[in-house]
Amino acid sequence: MQTLLRSLAASAGLWLAAASVPASLPAQQAKSAAPAKLRDPDVPYVPTTPEAVEAMLKLADIKKTDVLYDLGCGDGRIVVTAAKLHGVRGVGIDIDPQRIGEANENAKRSGVDHLVTFKLGDLFEADFREASVVTLFLLPRINIKLKPRLLEQLKPGTRIVSNTFDMGEWKAQKESTVDSEDFDTGLSRKFLLWTIPASKQAP
Repeated sequence: MQTLLRSLAASAGLWLAAASVPASLPAQQAKSAAPAKLRDPDVPYVPTTPEAVEAMLKLADIKKTDVLYDLGCGDGRIVVTAAKLHGVRGVGIDIDPQRIGEANENAKRSGVDHLVTFKLGDLFEADFREASVVTLFLLPRINIKLKPRLLEQLKPGTRIVSNTFDMGEWKAQKESTVDSEDFDTGLSRKFLLWTIPASKQAP
């Protein structure tokens, strides 16, 4: 009898163990479904000030018919602001999954998640051909490295606005400045505008 009881207990233990496996699968699947970090970002995350966001959109002469791409979008504030104030459809791309999560939350909180999309991706592999306006807050060396891809993908007439940093020998067509909280750093005070030329070539 004791042998039989031990056998039944062992069988029950095996059944319970097997039954518990499916319950753990959703958590494992959710964990595996979380966005993976692609690689280290090319630049540190420095949020664009609200004054700078407005200045960049003004310099770009943003219109409702535009499609805005923010390359290195951070928490999505430029794309979200453009959608909220101007009804612009926008896309933000960032390599950091934490920033993409913040951007999606900001879009939902602002009620513009139907107008904007945020993508986890590498700027040097991304497709942004549909953009009519591109915004950047990178570094000079990254701007210069990105320039051939901008010229290759973007249509003539597409406007590019950079926060603070230039593109080397490719001189900006127009600049603007604002007073900023980042006075000591000099960031988010100066903005530069380029337009993709008909020749699709630049210095």
